[in-house]
Amino acid sequence: MSKKGKLKIIPLGGLGEVGKNMMAYEFGGDIIVVDAGIMFPENDMLGVDYIIPDFEYLQKRADRVKAIVITHGHEDHIGAIGHLLDQVRAPIYATPLTRGLIEGKLARNNSLNKASLKTVQAGQQTVVGPFTIEYFHVCHSIPDAVGLGITTPAGLVVHMSDFKFDHTPVDGWPTDYAKLAEFSERGVDLLLSDSTNAERPGWTPSEMVIGPAFDQVFSTAKGRVLVATFASLISRVQQVADAAIKQGRKLAFVGPSMVDNVKIARKLGYLEIPDDAVVPLDQALNMQDHKVVLMCTGSQGEPSSIIGRLSAGTNRQFDVKPGDTIVLSSHPIPGNEETISKTINRLLRRGAKVVSDSTLPVHVSGHASQEEQKFLINLVKPKHFLPIHGELRQLIRHGELAKEVGIPEDKIIVVENGQVVELAGGNLRLGERIPGGYVFVEGESIGDIDDGIMRERGQLARGGILLIDLSLDKLSGKLLHDPEILTRGFVSPKEAEQLIPEVRKRVMDVVNGGGLDSEKDIINAVKSYLHQETRRRPMVFVTLSKG
Repeated sequence: MSKKGKLKIIPLGGLGEVGKNMMAYEFGGDIIVVDAGIMFPENDMLGVDYIIPDFEYLQKRADRVKAIVITHGHEDHIGAIGHLLDQVRAPIYATPLTRGLIEGKLARNNSLNKASLKTVQAGQQTVVGPFTIEYFHVCHSIPDAVGLGITTPAGLVVHMSDFKFDHTPVDGWPTDYAKLAEFSERGVDLLLSDSTNAERPGWTPSEMVIGPAFDQVFSTAKGRVLVATFASLISRVQQVADAAIKQGRKLAFVGPSMVDNVKIARKLGYLEIPDDAVVPLDQALNMQDHKVVLMCTGSQGEPSSIIGRLSAGTNRQFDVKPGDTIVLSSHPIPGNEETISKTINRLLRRGAKVVSDSTLPVHVSGHASQEEQKFLINLVKPKHFLPIHGELRQLIRHGELAKEVGIPEDKIIVVENGQVVELAGGNLRLGERIPGGYVFVEGESIGDIDDGIMRERGQLARGGILLIDLSLDKLSGKLLHDPEILTRGFVSPKEAEQLIPEVRKRVMDVVNGGGLDSEKDIINAVKSYLHQETRRRPMVFVTLSKG
C-alpha cells in the first residue's frame, strides 16, 4: 500500500521524564490524543502539588481534536484529563476499568459533565477521521491495559504504552502476542515503546512472585499489617485481599482514592473479594490487631498520604502502633528515594516494622525490562523506532537496544517533549518544535507558577529572607525613623541580634548619605555585607514609603 500524506507524532509529556505521559497524532488537520497524565514534583519543586503537560498546542487546535484515547488507568496516564477537558472537549475512549477510574476522578472534581466517555474493549477498533485505532491487551500492573495499533494513510504505528510480558499474570490475561505478530505481517512503519526499565537487564518478574511474599508477611506479623501502594494498582489489591483471606485477616481500605477505586473495580468485576472479607475502617480499628490488614496510599512517602501522615504522627483517624508491620508495595519514583527513606526512618522510630522490595518481593515492576523490550522489537519488526516513557538516559538506552536487535541507527529517533516527529512517504524525520515544558499545579492555581518562581523558592529555602522597611520624607528624602528589619530562615535569633544593628547602620548610611538612586543600592550594600560576614546569600527585599 502506498504511503500518502504526513502523520505528525507530537510528544507532549513522558519523553525525557517519568510521568505526565501524553502523545498526540495529527493527520490532515485531525488530531487524536493518547493519554493525559500527571507527574509528581521533584524534591526542588517546592509547594507544587503535581505537574501536567503543556496543552498549548492542543488548545490552539481544540476544534480539530477528535478523540482522547486512554491506554490504562494509572495517574501518570489519566491524572490530567480534567485539566485537558477544560481546554479541549473531545470524546474519551477507554476500556471498562479505565473508564470507571476516569469517571470516579472526574466526579470527585465535579467535572464529569464535561466528559463524553465511550467504552472500548481489547480486540475492538475505532475509526476517527483518518485514524483507525485498534486496541489490544497488554500486561501491566493494572487490569484492562491496552496498546494501540494506529493506521493512517501515512502508515501503521504501534503505540505500546506501558507493558510487560508476564506469562502468569494475576488476572490470567497475558499480552496479545498474536495481534503484535499480525501487525508485523502488515508492516509496521513506526513502533513507540515504553522505556521505563531500559536500563534493567533480563526479564521483569511475574506478578505471581508477590503472593508468597505477602503470605509470609501476613502469617508472621504479630500485629496489624498496613500495605501501602498506588490507589490505581488494582492487581495488587487483589493479591493483598487473597493473602488476607488466606491468613484469616479482615481487610479495610483507607483513603478516598483507595476506597473509590476499589469500589469501582469490584463493581465492574475486576476485583473478586467476598463481602465478608472487607470491613469498614472504624470496625477494623476496634478489632484485634492480628486480625486486620489496612490497605492505603503513601508508598512514595508523600507528606499528605496516609503513610506520610502516619510517619509524622499527624493522621487523624489512627496512629502507628508498636508492632505494626508496614509494607511498601511499589518502587520509588526516580528522585523520590530520599523522601521514602526519611518516611521509613520515621516509621521505624514509631515502633513499626517496615517491609519493602529490598527485603522481600512485595512489589515487581509493571514495565518491561531489556529482554522483553528486545523481544517486542523482534516480534513487531518495525521500520522505525521511537522510545517513549522515560528519562533521557532511558530513552537513549532503549534506542541502543533497538540497534542491538537490528534496527538501523538512522531509523531510530530519540526525542524529548516538544520535538515533533513526522512520518511521510515511509520515512521518519524531525519536524517543528512546540512548547513541551512543565505546567505546575498548586491548589487552585494552574500554570501561574513558572520556572522563575521555582528558582526564587529554591533560593528562599537555601538562603532565607531579609526584609527592610523604610519610611522617607517625601521632600528631603531623609529617613523619618530607623529602618525596620525582619529576617526569617537566614540566621538564628542570637546571630540576628549581632547582624541587624550593623545592617540598619549600613542602610541609614546609604539613604542619608545621598547615595540612594533606587532600592537596588540598599539591596546590593546589604547583600555584600551579609555575604562577607556569613558567606550566605539571603533574598533581600526593600519596601519604601514616602510621607
